[in-house]
Amino acid sequence: MTAEARVLVLGAVAYDPKVVTIWDGFRRWFAARGLPMTYVLYAHYEHQVEDLMAGRIDVAWNSPLAWIRASRMGAAQGAEVRPLVMRDSDCDLTSAIVVRADSGIQTVEDLRGRVVGTGAVDSPQATLLPLNHLREAGLTPGTDFTVRRFDVGVGLHGDHVGGERDAAQALMAGEVDAACMLDANHLAFSRDGTLPAGATRVLAQTVLFDHCMMTSGPSASADVLQKLTDLLLSMSYSDPEARPLLDMEGLKAWVPGRTSGYGPLDAATDALHFYDAEGNIVAADYRP
Repeated sequence: MTAEARVLVLGAVAYDPKVVTIWDGFRRWFAARGLPMTYVLYAHYEHQVEDLMAGRIDVAWNSPLAWIRASRMGAAQGAEVRPLVMRDSDCDLTSAIVVRADSGIQTVEDLRGRVVGTGAVDSPQATLLPLNHLREAGLTPGTDFTVRRFDVGVGLHGDHVGGERDAAQALMAGEVDAACMLDANHLAFSRDGTLPAGATRVLAQTVLFDHCMMTSGPSASADVLQKLTDLLLSMSYSDPEARPLLDMEGLKAWVPGRTSGYGPLDAATDALHFYDAEGNIVAADYRP
């Protein structure tokens, strides 16, 4: 089968039932513009990355942690792994370490001997990045403070915000002294009542980082990948056909993929012993 006739196979993780609706819509949108595409849904990112590197799918809609793993595996195997596009909403994010407004905790050092709530073990924004932030500030997780993880949706790399929400609720219940969450989720939890208005304050924030990445593996032709990239970048929020798809996927526009925003997570992955240099899972308590 020629590269032109071959159907592009995209992988996505089914973190929510709406994922089917989203990629059905994109499949129809691509087909109408001359790009045959189908998709495969995965229960977790580790299987998706492994299939991407094995050539069973051509592109993967990857979490930031999945991008780290795919890029490490690609480098180790001598296989080309490329960043294609990101959502505008994926760029320059930050995570917050939140405490109760009435607590006496004023500095990161005040967390020494305390309990810090996090999201799932594999959440970049609610576990890996904030824990590494505290480590870099001089507090070793599990030694200088107790980590209480809320392992909701393990394998989804934090796409399921249940762990963050549980940590926030534990903070209000007095079960933890601080909770880690995406800064945007802190605001969302304050709006939806998970965190009562004015009841919390941000103790510390991580450096900026990037989130999801459309990643190509070794199996798709350059021409097909270019067509996919061009089509995504051409989507306009003012187009009534494209706008519902963009809204469901949480963006206003696709932007060219960049790797500059993954340095903090790359460092956290090493420091907290999650993947090794070749992309193998080394976290002892991670079972997706």
